[in-house]
Amino acid sequence: MALVAIAGAQLMVVLDATIVNVALPSLQRGLGLSTENLSWVINAYTLAFGGLLLLGGRVGDVAGRRRVLVIGVTLFAASSLAGGFAQSSGWLLLARAAQGLGAAAIAPAVLALTTTTFTEGRERNRAFGLLGGVSGAGAAVGLLAGGLLTEWASWRWVFFVNVPVGLALGLLARFSIHESPRQKGRFDLGGALTSTCGMVALVYGFIRVSRTGWNDGWVIGCFAVSLALFIAFVVIERRSAHPLTPLSLFAGPTRAGVYLVALALTGSLMGLFFFLTVFMQNVLSYGPVETGLAFLPVSVTILLTAALTANLASRLGHKTSLAAGVTLIAVALVWLSGLSAGSGYAASLLGPLLLYGVGTGVVFTPLTVIGVSGAVEPGASGAASGLLNATQQVGGALGLSILVTVYGAAARGATGAPAAVLTSGVSTALRVAAIFAVGALAAIVFMIRSPGPGRETTTDRSSQ
Repeated sequence: MALVAIAGAQLMVVLDATIVNVALPSLQRGLGLSTENLSWVINAYTLAFGGLLLLGGRVGDVAGRRRVLVIGVTLFAASSLAGGFAQSSGWLLLARAAQGLGAAAIAPAVLALTTTTFTEGRERNRAFGLLGGVSGAGAAVGLLAGGLLTEWASWRWVFFVNVPVGLALGLLARFSIHESPRQKGRFDLGGALTSTCGMVALVYGFIRVSRTGWNDGWVIGCFAVSLALFIAFVVIERRSAHPLTPLSLFAGPTRAGVYLVALALTGSLMGLFFFLTVFMQNVLSYGPVETGLAFLPVSVTILLTAALTANLASRLGHKTSLAAGVTLIAVALVWLSGLSAGSGYAASLLGPLLLYGVGTGVVFTPLTVIGVSGAVEPGASGAASGLLNATQQVGGALGLSILVTVYGAAARGATGAPAAVLTSGVSTALRVAAIFAVGALAAIVFMIRSPGPGRETTTDRSSQ
């Protein structure tokens, strides 16, 4: 029952990153949102989530992880209810940011509780395997659920559906999960503020450059402010007695490599779902439900692969499994980048989507195990899991903003019918997403040190 509560909370958080995507056109018409505000329906959630994850991990260490998980799930449900009743863009964006705050409390608690609840070895690997499948498939399931709810009910139900689920998960977690010991310390609000604001400025700069170009004064200012805030963040963390992110987490090449891999892979994942959704609805003329169903093979493949390979990583070595999965992802993205305006689903999309699902299912368990298990002292496991989740969410926001910039530049330079122009931009963006995956593979090969098959300690000794 504890695993059901933990995996359910993880699914709710991951699913909500994409469930709104298919509903965006209906939501835009319903609230009269501008295109710029529409993009922030996604970014308000992702940035609040990624920016506050580190603080969420620290709060769990100090206040108790079960308590923080229950509070986060409750906040998520309440803000979803508010979003469903939204009557203006400002109201909706505030609700989405509050959802991100709830998710920032939930996600690090999920990984830390998995680490402390299940015995190291086969039991914990199986738990991480389930979480990996849920994490990988959640984005595709969100697209399907969003399409069904939008077409059969209303865009408001992509928010309302979280309310009963969140309340049920909160009660289940309260009675099935043991509370973790509290750690002494204070909250690093300065670190949280500088890291969050720095990431917002960076992502906004990339979003704006897709419309205005690199010479725009606001773009240059955003990047300058972001750099200054990140430098301030490092200074604060070095001087703080209770840092939000202990810089020792980056001390060894293995853990730093894991964070780079998480950053790159999540960026490519968000790009894949975003641009293929655009392609299906605007080139293949799919409706919301058809778009969601088109991604169903990906979610099923991820879940099955993650379940079947949960213990394979221990036998082959986590580094080997991680490299194999990332290679499959890179090949799938290169395959997809060959799309044309005449491409069909069965001939051009199904094969690479299945390959991508297999690669993603293989990746999640070793990535999570290397990033969390045995990586840090027990009192800092919340910070470690928070940082791993933060890199994934930041990778999603930053990666998607970069790919949108690439898409805009390619589409502006293309000629022909609207479908051909759009497809040119999508293909170019997916090619860059493949480069992200190749960069992740390089980080695995040159930075991550594997202890070999059968070993559970997954980080190099120098990083401890």
